[in-house]
Amino acid sequence: MSKVLVTGGCGFVGRHLIQRLLPDGHEVYCVDVMEPLSGAIRPEDWPLFQPLEYNTFHFYPEDCRSWFKRIQDTDFDYAFHLAAMVGGRAMIENNPLAVADDLSIDAEYWQWAVKAKPAKTIVFSSSAAYPIHLQRPDHYMLLKEDMISFDEQLGMPDMTYGWAKLTHEYCARLAYEKHGLKSVTYRPFSGYGEDQDDTYPFPSICKRVLANRGADEIGVWGTGLQMRDFIHIDDCIEGVLHTMDRIDNAAAINLSTGIFTSFVEFVEIAADILGFHPKVKGTSNTPEGVFARGGNTDLQQELGFRYSTSFRDGIIRALTYFESIQK
Repeated sequence: MSKVLVTGGCGFVGRHLIQRLLPDGHEVYCVDVMEPLSGAIRPEDWPLFQPLEYNTFHFYPEDCRSWFKRIQDTDFDYAFHLAAMVGGRAMIENNPLAVADDLSIDAEYWQWAVKAKPAKTIVFSSSAAYPIHLQRPDHYMLLKEDMISFDEQLGMPDMTYGWAKLTHEYCARLAYEKHGLKSVTYRPFSGYGEDQDDTYPFPSICKRVLANRGADEIGVWGTGLQMRDFIHIDDCIEGVLHTMDRIDNAAAINLSTGIFTSFVEFVEIAADILGFHPKVKGTSNTPEGVFARGGNTDLQQELGFRYSTSFRDGIIRALTYFESIQK
């Protein structure tokens, strides 16, 4: 049994991670202040899993920055640092200074880690750290881990969220070089699942298609032509658990499928599953972010991981779940 810290553990990724850790016998220390718009849910209300049934689950409902000042345990086997100010696209674009608070959260983590010395840190960065000039309509490609190099080039990341995640990655590298703290960095692309907060595109679009079943037209944010690499949250967690002990020097690994899917295609797939074929119309006055963001999968496959849930199957799972809770 490992002693595991999960900051931001009540958020979307944290809940699914803890859902894997507790049944495997790990002792989990979950710290989460449940900030508004973060998608965090109190443990007693988690929709797909009940952590309070395990006596190895310890919950601290507080800002991880205050927790770091209080707790100096030096026997954590793993520290999954997920705590962050993040929401959907509207949050990233319309409230960038709130998102910049992630700089403080991550700085406090690394100051704590230098003293507490967790045996291994799992760093959650983001695909937003990649240069936006590689994600434009006239110039886009599958993004590869070495397209970010602290020794040679960085490029402009996506808003304050991207800058904060780049800084987090750099701190991880310094923590390894200067203090010998082992870590591995993950850059998730568009993770999705049925219990994700509605501020994210996946549940929002699925519910919109359900609510407009049989309609002639359905609207999506932006032009609808913007493309993302959708990877199911179960695959994200499997990718982390399968590879996290393979790297210690803070190097990055994508969590992606390598497949571009536009929002128009997303709606068309969901509608086809439900048996109708609407016209999909973009609403150009709403934020859409970069044009195309997808992740190269070569390194993941070299490390023995490949996603298993197709996007269509993931949508079917979500639509089935949403229909079941409406009844």
